[in-house]
Amino acid sequence: MFESAELGHKIDKASFRKEVPKLRADLLDVQYDVLQKREFPVVILVSGVDGSGKGETINLLYSWMDPRHISTLAFSTPTDEERERPFMWRYWRALPPKGKVGIFAGSWYSLPIAERIAGTMRRSELDQRLDDINRFEAMLVNEGALVLKFWFHLSKDGQKKRLKALEKNPRTAWRVTKASYDRLKTYDKLQDVAGHVLRVSNTAHAPWIIVEGTDDEYRSLTVGRIVLESMKKRLQQDALVRVPVAPPIQRTIDEKNLLTELDLGHKLGKKDYERELAKYQGRLSELVRDPRFTARHSLVVVFEGADAAGKGGAIRRSVEAIDARQYQIIPIAAPTEEERAQPYLWRFWRHLPRTGRIGIFDRSWYGRVLVERVEGFCSEADWLRAYAEINDFEHQLAAAGAVVVKFWLQISADEQLRRFKERQDTEFKRFKITDEDWRNRDKWDQYVTAVCDMVDRTSTGLAPWTLVEANDKNFARVKVLQTLCERIEAAIRGEGETK
Repeated sequence: MFESAELGHKIDKASFRKEVPKLRADLLDVQYDVLQKREFPVVILVSGVDGSGKGETINLLYSWMDPRHISTLAFSTPTDEERERPFMWRYWRALPPKGKVGIFAGSWYSLPIAERIAGTMRRSELDQRLDDINRFEAMLVNEGALVLKFWFHLSKDGQKKRLKALEKNPRTAWRVTKASYDRLKTYDKLQDVAGHVLRVSNTAHAPWIIVEGTDDEYRSLTVGRIVLESMKKRLQQDALVRVPVAPPIQRTIDEKNLLTELDLGHKLGKKDYERELAKYQGRLSELVRDPRFTARHSLVVVFEGADAAGKGGAIRRSVEAIDARQYQIIPIAAPTEEERAQPYLWRFWRHLPRTGRIGIFDRSWYGRVLVERVEGFCSEADWLRAYAEINDFEHQLAAAGAVVVKFWLQISADEQLRRFKERQDTEFKRFKITDEDWRNRDKWDQYVTAVCDMVDRTSTGLAPWTLVEANDKNFARVKVLQTLCERIEAAIRGEGETK
């Protein structure tokens, strides 16, 4: 894996000085082109052995390009806030927007490699993490990002010589610590683990670039040229053409589907409703304060449904039972300019709750396979791959201890029309009805098809969908509360059984 990076590559200083001025000018030009077009971000990972020039390379890129449009992200031991969320949370938050360059000094690979070397991560766990990373990087590239992954290599003797040289120079001696020499002792193990990591994560969309770090000039020119040529090539690629045409409706032969087979006639009388509401609100209040929940779990609740199906009312009845300091309601509308500059899941990652907290999403990441699909706001390829990306996202949430509960509230077309008219005719409800609601109603069949596909492809054992018959608001609200209680109880019970 590292043989070609131990050949003693070298560039003489005269050649280096001759080439650098043009390289710097070209890098600035291509950086400004990327910035002006704002079509994609540039994500650069800088990894490798100690003493191989990682820090020097980052500093060099800053001096050769406009530093105002570059961000460097350095990651060390996770903080308490980071440990209480999925592993990838802190990296999602650090992604650069379109048009900018983000340099990751220590990336999503660093911690798994360190834990595997230390023996705190099993090989199977490492492979699972690498599988998650591969899918994450594939999603970044599919969303348009240019991902460059550099691994700076030194032979064992080369690393020892490099550390000695840095130590002798008063200007660089501070870079060499006892930990540097401790890691030299684990060099062979690092090569074994890193070799495996690089092989497994060396994908077509995000390949590793191994650079020999012995000679400063060679390393600098190599990285500079690769960054330049990669950005130029990415700029030359044709932009994706997004035609706002909805896919054709594909009905089942017998016209049956998940939504048509729901019994929307369920009702709950006032007395029964008040009794059941109090019962489950009280139970929910106890469960979210239970130490078995607050110490190990978070709760992520997704509310989707037909327009006017009663999502807001169901949310209000649920949070009435919870301390306001423990939950956050996240209303999802059309993405902002900041959000459009990032991969579509970014705006949801940033709102994930910590352990012991609750995040309630009023609309969610499923917009990609619902409104964006039906209205043609994304390409067919985008929404088709989104099913797997969403499943992976929710798997990471569950693996980190989140209880993921997803509701689809369904009403009949006639009931929706009745509620639309009521909102239109009631002064204090007019804000709830918009022209867009009426337009969506014209695409009822297309939304039904999209919803059925969504449930079929994303209802998993870890994060199943709950379909809520919502023609009767009382029945729907109690079913939501009952489901929340049952899912939290199951998580707590499972926690107890594993002890």
